[in-house]
Amino acid sequence: MKGIGTVVVTYNSEAEIGACLDATAGRVERVVVVDNASTDGSREAVRKRPEIRLIANSENRGFAAAVNQGVAALDLPFLLLLNPDVELQTNLEPLARACGQTAVGAAAGKLIDEQGRPQTGFSVRRFPTPAALAFEVLGLNRLWWANPVNQHYRCLHLDLDSPADMEQPAGAFVMIRREAFEAIGGFDEGFRPVWFEDVDFFKRLRAAGYRVHYVPTVAARHRGGHSVGRLPAESRVAFWYGSLLRYSFKHFRLPGRVGVSMAVILGCACRMLYSALRGWKRAPVRVYGRVIGFACRRLLSGRIGEAGDSPVLARQ
Repeated sequence: MKGIGTVVVTYNSEAEIGACLDATAGRVERVVVVDNASTDGSREAVRKRPEIRLIANSENRGFAAAVNQGVAALDLPFLLLLNPDVELQTNLEPLARACGQTAVGAAAGKLIDEQGRPQTGFSVRRFPTPAALAFEVLGLNRLWWANPVNQHYRCLHLDLDSPADMEQPAGAFVMIRREAFEAIGGFDEGFRPVWFEDVDFFKRLRAAGYRVHYVPTVAARHRGGHSVGRLPAESRVAFWYGSLLRYSFKHFRLPGRVGVSMAVILGCACRMLYSALRGWKRAPVRVYGRVIGFACRRLLSGRIGEAGDSPVLARQ
């Protein structure tokens, strides 16, 4: 469709990227793939499709920076962010119409799994509160998934077949009006390499007065978690907590920052103890210890931190 440019960020996505790109054919005007230093055949898979522009980074710059690169390479009014493990199932005209409405900055469709079921709890969420993040890091949501805090945060009772305004769509499949993207300065590249950059973006978009609309008649199949699953387990833990704390210190007031930080410290201490009781597995004990130290330093300094700060980089 004319006027729609797609940005796909890849990281070791060889198995997924072909189907994703093929599904965009005839549905968008241009596609840009930004590859974050993949070591598999991701780039070769893209090069087999000469109509697709490839930006090949020499290092993993993170999702946020790669999205900003891709957007800068497009000059179209509507920007579709698409994960490489997402395959479009319908045309995108309803999303473009929604994005064209006054004060609407973005629109998202329905994400479905490989069995065609809506991905409830992931497709649409509310902005996380300090309580929601505390429940998450303390493991309470795993023990009691249907608790009221988690139900509210993950919109577990939302009818995903009905259109509505929303707060936080999944960054895996969302269309953004360029005007709105540029008005708030794009993605915050301090969330590196991954996690919470999309939450932060939509939080700032909402604060700037833009609405985000959910359009269930537009659907895409989503496999989920393929890129982060290829990161070392220790790095995944450190990056997730680092981004969570960055978001908390950027958007919460002092009581919320303190509450989330203390929940991180307590939750990680429990995980360290659990790992030790299971046979003193060094990697989990080490990384959770670093997260605790990182959270303590954030709490004492009160600062958001430098771009890309994480417990992996901030070694004790």
